[in-house]
Amino acid sequence: MRVRLSISLGLAVWLAAGSATASTPPVTGLGQSWPNTTDASANPGYHVYVFQRLGVRYVQVNDASGGVRGAIAYDGKSIGGLPVGTDASHWVTPTEGTYVPSRMANGVTVYSDDVMTITVAVQPDGSMLMSAAPVDCHGDPAECSLKNPLVPSSP
Repeated sequence: MRVRLSISLGLAVWLAAGSATASTPPVTGLGQSWPNTTDASANPGYHVYVFQRLGVRYVQVNDASGGVRGAIAYDGKSIGGLPVGTDASHWVTPTEGTYVPSRMANGVTVYSDDVMTITVAVQPDGSMLMSAAPVDCHGDPAECSLKNPLVPSSP
């Protein structure tokens, strides 16, 4: 009876540890076309990957063919674009870029969690304008904060 109880408890602890590990975002792979992690995209035309390190959440957006288009970081207080991907300078967040509704008119939600929503809109030149807004901003980063006049607008 004691052996069964020990085995059962050991198995339960092992399974609990395994499931906790499985739900933790990876810490490597940011910037790769096909990182070894789960695709968290809300749209089949894109691939979105989530990473976490030292309390910072990183979200990378890839196009359908795996091309890295951009990535953002969220530290618990602010969201900011990273110098990753072909459209790295095309982010609109509460602290960078300018949200222009007409430029986001054909936008689709590619990622959403308890903190933020990421929307991507293909532009006439083929580039992608990406918007990352806290969930309480209703998809419009400008609704969350006053724009910093020192931050340049996205092209």
